Amino acid sequence: MIIALIFAAGMNFFSYWYSDKLVLKMYRASEATPSQAPELYGMVQQLTQQAGLPMPKLYIIPQDAPNAFATGRNPEHAVVAVTQGLLNIMDRDEVIGVLAHELAHVKNRDILIGSIAATMAGAIMMLAMMARWSAIFGGGSHDEEGGGAGFIGLIVMSIIAPMAAMIVQMAISRSREYLADATGARFAGHPEGLAKALEKLGAYSKRLPMDANPSTAHMFIVNPLSGKSMMSLFSTHPPLEERIARLRGTQPPTPSHKSKPGEDTAQARARSAWDRLR
Repeated sequence: MIIALIFAAGMNFFSYWYSDKLVLKMYRASEATPSQAPELYGMVQQLTQQAGLPMPKLYIIPQDAPNAFATGRNPEHAVVAVTQGLLNIMDRDEVIGVLAHELAHVKNRDILIGSIAATMAGAIMMLAMMARWSAIFGGGSHDEEGGGAGFIGLIVMSIIAPMAAMIVQMAISRSREYLADATGARFAGHPEGLAKALEKLGAYSKRLPMDANPSTAHMFIVNPLSGKSMMSLFSTHPPLEERIARLRGTQPPTPSHKSKPGEDTAQARARSAWDRLR
């Protein structure tokens, strides 16, 4: 266990310490100075004063798909990046809502919390891998009474444990998104700008997908990758409808459960039950 924890901590410490440089280089982001982007710089400066945060570095990603993320190991080394597409399609209140959400991640130290969750999940995955290879290459006797059942149990647990660790890690990520929405709305002074921005981001993400690396998808304000059904359990972002409803203090829209062509009643009921579970 100690060996697994040390390995996982070492790998995630590197990611935590250098995440800003790695991801900015990956997306070819360019720094936005006060002279180059005075309006954007002014909005962030106003929000940081309201939030009691130091001024982060600002970057613009040369992509048409609207999105944004924040990174950096602490508020003193924070980075906020937005795509050119977001600046093109959003009005001032919506951009402020998005920026406030990203600064909320900085204020709440979500990069650190995510790194701790990733370290624990990584340690569990390494332990599971050790157990699996130990079982395969003689870690337990098959001849002893119950040895076969123990061997099978070890193999099953070595498969289930990493999945459980990933689900918990993704659940933590989703809870931090809800908290960043609430904190960001407080920084902005009202929730409507962020709610309208999330509506636009949801619509444009389907029509204008972002060229994003899956390993960085959890960093963005909305998931740049699409997933359905079972993959929702492993999503790093909660449903946009739920986030918007929480910001506005309303109930999220209830999905329609009409039968699809070729789908019988039992299948329709099963799909309805799965949607409610999600």
